[in-house]
Amino acid sequence: MFSGKKAVVMGLGRFGGGVGVSRFLVLQGAQVTVTDAAEADTLAESIAQLQDLPITWHLGEHRRQDFTQADLIVVNPAVRKDSPWLALARQHNITLTSEMNLFFQYCPAPVVGITGSNGKSTTTAMIGSVLQATTRKIWIGGNIGQGSLLTQIDTITPDDIVVLELSSFQLYDLASLRLSPHISVVTNISPNHLDWHGTMTEYVEAKKNILRFQKKNDYALLNQLDPTLRDWPTLTPGRVVWYPTAPDGHGNGNSPQKSSHYFDLSVPGQHNQINASAAMAVGELFQIEPSRIKESLRAFKGLAHRLEFVGEINRVKYYNDSIATTPESTWAAVDAFAEKKILILGGYDKKISLRSLVEKITGNVQVAILIGQVRDTLAQQILLCQQQRKQSLPVVEKAHSLDQAVTLAHQHAQPGMIVLLSPACASYDMFQNFQHRGDQFRKLVLIQADNNGVSNR
Repeated sequence: MFSGKKAVVMGLGRFGGGVGVSRFLVLQGAQVTVTDAAEADTLAESIAQLQDLPITWHLGEHRRQDFTQADLIVVNPAVRKDSPWLALARQHNITLTSEMNLFFQYCPAPVVGITGSNGKSTTTAMIGSVLQATTRKIWIGGNIGQGSLLTQIDTITPDDIVVLELSSFQLYDLASLRLSPHISVVTNISPNHLDWHGTMTEYVEAKKNILRFQKKNDYALLNQLDPTLRDWPTLTPGRVVWYPTAPDGHGNGNSPQKSSHYFDLSVPGQHNQINASAAMAVGELFQIEPSRIKESLRAFKGLAHRLEFVGEINRVKYYNDSIATTPESTWAAVDAFAEKKILILGGYDKKISLRSLVEKITGNVQVAILIGQVRDTLAQQILLCQQQRKQSLPVVEKAHSLDQAVTLAHQHAQPGMIVLLSPACASYDMFQNFQHRGDQFRKLVLIQADNNGVSNR
């Protein structure tokens, strides 16, 4: 397949994707060079995973020959498409691809693809859990962060089912192959990643690629509660299924129906009821009995960093929702709890408006502890909204670190309250990624518990 080819992998960085494809290419016989503008110490964890392989490393800079003399360049999804290095490669007619594109090219199994601005990972995991009720082998991967499926491509068979979370970056690249999943699930659409896509229009266009290249025997599952998706059936020749399903069971066709579906779940929030409805719809396409689907959803325990219960200190519960990188996902997290809340909010500026979130938390959150790049902007917007509404809540605190934010939260917390890390922003101003941010929050909460003599948490 790639034996003897000169393959360059561009990017091992914080978005991942480079480790798995590098190993795959080496195992396929390619001569692999990894290039990244970051220094080796920044990438130490990724490099360590590849130390057993014959890879040439060009770190701390990019080199012209890597983009003019390669047979193939695999580009990390985080690399902007206006990169001058990619322009150089195009000038020299070098083939550009991505790890996900390679997977789609060589995967023999049907793919269930999930995208959206919020809820992708949980919906992907729920669908994977539901499909375990079939007799087929289930593979879960993509943007959900469970490792590269590309390295296991030789063991995936046509009888298996692959469940993939697909980001807007991955879907942007997928257009070059003119391929879409056999079953495509769209959770919702709201502004996100405008720092990368440039405009909301470009972001939505990338998302639409999950439907654009489907065939007549494919399925498009759309969230009927999101009006943005109402005209999306025109994108696909496949069968459209709207979820949540209507009380009479009718959820198919190009027109949404009224919905009413409630599941017995261990994960909180109305948004997770909707995610479960998507998983139910996929399960039914694979002819799984509804009772078995509901049993799988009842047993689903959720994912790390997604409304993850961390511990309880002096009757105050702490939740880690570090995955929340949009205003909509943070508001869904806030809305999942009836208790009074202390919200840790802020981070890297993705150039999306936080005004709607500010309007929703004003008067509805007891304390807002602000961190990161958008901290001062958020503080100003909250103050203005409070003045306009003559509201005193939330009390606003600004923290220079997550450590300080957790300490302030502990100081403000009263028995019966919730402390919620749900930043509404990306993490890259202070952390490697959202997992790093969530892991740090978890550690800091446990330190607070130890300081307060709490051992049962």
